[in-house]
Amino acid sequence: MLFLCLTSDRYFSSIIKEEILKSVFSDLIILGEGVAEEEIFKLFVKKYPELYYENIINTIVTFGKDLIPWYCEIFNDIGIKTLALYDLDYDKNYQNKHIAINNMIEEKSSLTIKVYDYNNIQKNDIEDLLNAGNKDKTKHLIALIREMWLKNNPKFVGDFSDPTGLLYPITTKYDIATIYGQNFSSFGVEELHRSQKDFLEIVKGNLISENSYDLYEMVYPERVTGLEGYNLTEKVYWKTLNNQPLHLKGRIIGGCFDLISEIAGTKYDGINEFNEKYKNDGIIWYFDNCEISIEETIRTLWKMGELGYFKYTKGVIFGRFGVEQSYYGYNIKTCLEDSILNKLDIPVIYDADISHKAPCLTIINGAIATIDVEDGKGTISFELE
Repeated sequence: MLFLCLTSDRYFSSIIKEEILKSVFSDLIILGEGVAEEEIFKLFVKKYPELYYENIINTIVTFGKDLIPWYCEIFNDIGIKTLALYDLDYDKNYQNKHIAINNMIEEKSSLTIKVYDYNNIQKNDIEDLLNAGNKDKTKHLIALIREMWLKNNPKFVGDFSDPTGLLYPITTKYDIATIYGQNFSSFGVEELHRSQKDFLEIVKGNLISENSYDLYEMVYPERVTGLEGYNLTEKVYWKTLNNQPLHLKGRIIGGCFDLISEIAGTKYDGINEFNEKYKNDGIIWYFDNCEISIEETIRTLWKMGELGYFKYTKGVIFGRFGVEQSYYGYNIKTCLEDSILNKLDIPVIYDADISHKAPCLTIINGAIATIDVEDGKGTISFELE
């Protein structure tokens, strides 16, 4: 099964980077939409702090009630119970819409609670609202799963950008392969690009080798219908730091550089165990830098080096930087030359097709990757072992 994250938009980054990362290892997700639900959740966490801090229960506030069924379906599919709070929304102008969404919530959620009047909710009402009198009753009511779903029910999880906060721990901490390259919204176009078709073929197991693309987009297309494809105007040219062709083979790991920089050194970072387990294969890192400045890139790479990230590294790939911002006149090449990578005496590739400047190759985190670069072109293939 493929669990494809809904979006990489910054609009949802607080959920993707923090709440889902915490919630995905919980036994129950409580979902709601709006300010009132957020207040209810605060009361619940205050009343049952053990459940929350032991990561048995987590809460998510969605940006719109119509997203609740999506979350319910995703979490239920991967073995996590969901409890959805929702109001009836008797707005005659949108009554049919609300009825349809409410029906979907009832269908998709493990349990639901209808909230009729938020204005009269009091602190003491929280027990009645959640139909739970104590910790034991709560556990029994919602049939909490006692083992983490991830270890017992491994899935193929795929995404792009911010949900690296989900993929990276899954692969480094739990040794489960994940896929980087596209998210759900990527396929909302009239005509799929080769990169999107490749993603689907890799997911189905029909493709294990990819070639670099011809053109990439520097500027996003103007949205008129919402179904526009990539605005491909610039020539793709993969570069190496020593300007020489190269051949690499090793265990590949990486994702959005911005997210990995935040996870590094936290409890969600399993890279030291990952490195030790696969040290005989050697590690290939790939980084998709979305918004980090060039100077911050140098500092972040130094931090990663201090944390042992590059202990068994055989090579590093940087995609096209999303923002080429420098305060001291650096460009991408001089940035990498002044970074710790140049002192490690390892091959470094940059301007590759792993970028927010689409298109993006599909990378299988945790797989054995073979990479060749010559004359501005690149190929990558994977072995699942």
